[in-house]
Parts: sequence; C-alpha cells; structure tokens
Amino acid sequence: MVRPLTNAVISARQLTKCYGDFAAVDGIDFHVEPGEAFGLLGPNGAGKSTTMRMIGGVSQRTSGSLEILGLDPEQHGPKVRAQLGVVPQEDNLDLELTVRDNLIVYGRYFGLPFSYLRPKSQELLDFAQLTEKANARVEDLSGGMKRRLVIARGLINQPQIFMLDEPTTGLDPQARHVLWDRLFRLKEAGTTLVLTTHYMDEAEQLCDRLIVVDQGKIMAEGSPAQLIREHSTREVLELRYGSDRNVAVADELAGNADVMAVAERVEVLPDRLLLYTDDGEHALGAVAGAGWTPRSSLVRRSSLEDVFLHLTGRSLVD
Repeated sequence: MVRPLTNAVISARQLTKCYGDFAAVDGIDFHVEPGEAFGLLGPNGAGKSTTMRMIGGVSQRTSGSLEILGLDPEQHGPKVRAQLGVVPQEDNLDLELTVRDNLIVYGRYFGLPFSYLRPKSQELLDFAQLTEKANARVEDLSGGMKRRLVIARGLINQPQIFMLDEPTTGLDPQARHVLWDRLFRLKEAGTTLVLTTHYMDEAEQLCDRLIVVDQGKIMAEGSPAQLIREHSTREVLELRYGSDRNVAVADELAGNADVMAVAERVEVLPDRLLLYTDDGEHALGAVAGAGWTPRSSLVRRSSLEDVFLHLTGRSLVD
C-alpha cells in the first residue's frame, strides 16, 4: 500500500480504469515524490499510458483515488494541467510553423503573455540545442530534433511535473543520449519526471524509482538496483549450444546438482541459455565440468531487462 505522504506530488490509491469488463488499470497504489524521476515500466497494453492519461486529467478513473499536487485532476483539471508538462508518444508538432513559433503558440494555450514567451522560447531553444534551427520549419528537422522540440515545448509553462510517454522511441543511440542529457539537467534542477519507457537501459539511467506494471497490476516497485537485487542474481551466464540443442542441454543442466548449486535458475531462449548466478565464471566452470562446454559463452551483470522479462514473461505482447 502507498504510505501516506503529505509531500507527494502524485498519490494514487486503488486506482482503476475499466473499459467494459476489461481492467486496463487494476487497483494500483503508488506515489511520486518532489524532484523524483519515477518510471512506469511494462509491456504493450500493461496500462502505462492509461495511467498517464488519468494523471493528466484527460481520462476519468473508474474507481480509486488520485491526487496531483494535492488536487483531484477530475475536479480541478485546468489547475492540474497548468502545472504539468506533457511529452506524448507521437510528435504532434505543427509542421507549418517554425521551431520558435511552435513554442510560442503552444505557450499561448496556457494564456502566457508574449513578454514571457519570447525570452522563454529562446531559453528552451538553447536548452534543446535548437538555437540554430529557431527559424526553420519543423518538417525540415531530423527525428531527434523534433523530439527535442517536443520536450522543450512541454517545458514552456515551467511545469512542476514533467510527464514523458516513451520519450526516445524510434531515435538512434546518439539522439537518445542527447535527450538523456537534457532530462538529467531537468532532474538536477528539481523538476519531477514521470516517464514510461520500453528501454530498460533508459529506465536504469533515468529513474530513481519505478514500478513494473503488467496486465494493469503492479508486479514490483523500487529503485533499479533494488529490483535487480530482489528479482535477479548478481550475474548472468549466457551459453550458446545451437537452437537444436538448447532445450535438451537446459534440461540436463537443470538436473545437474553441481551446476544448480551455483545457479539459481536456467532459462531457454531461441538462440541461447541463461544461467542466473552470483558468480558467472564459477558457474561456467561447473557447466564445463558437467561435460556441456558451450560453443560460446558470456558472463555479464544482471540488468533491469532480466527483471522485466522474469516478471512479465518473454511472450510477445501486441
């Protein structure tokens, strides 16, 4: 259950959203503290975006309670939205306007005066590294530039809470890292970040704390490091035997006492086996000692992706 926190900027208790008999969000409890980078992690259809829409006051909850900055977003929608910055999954910029005008026109929706918007738009262009593109049309920007402009636009009203729904989907690694840097700067300045993401490395890099959601329910909550400690092992040993042998070898290893004395579990993937262990090199020695020397092997640290797939499964969700 959520602890009562008088300083929480977001507090949800038994938050539920149903569409007919289907519970997209099924009685979840969570809170977000000021200045925190909070993540919602889950497969497609887990309820992440639905939760974000309820926080933003654009979707009514079916039951439960939700407070944003001490206000109910259904009762005080305009007040709540005035304090939110929103970055949607899809870039919804006005392609016919210049980069600068996209910021100024968006700011006018909040009733902000031109005397504020002119210097603020320049500040945000500098922040998003788009100063040289200020007078360019949006349709001429690269994908990474458009994404940075959407983030800058979401900051035009100086929000207390900045909500980002899949902020780096579709971007190349260089563009993703530039965006991460911009978000780090916001976090350091005290802005509360709430984000959904499919990228496990992004969640590890950006989030102070997160919830793993699947089928509308919270499967786990904590910092990335805490979740790895609680739901995985320190290291993972990857073994490759060939797709025609992986299942048979996994069965043999799972039944070998020496191997399982140093491994917590064995998982079978189409192209490799995963042994979860606290000492990958020791586990590799036990595997070789059992007569199952692999074609290739890799010892790596356990990651948030291992936790995610362990909690939500490896089947594809559309």
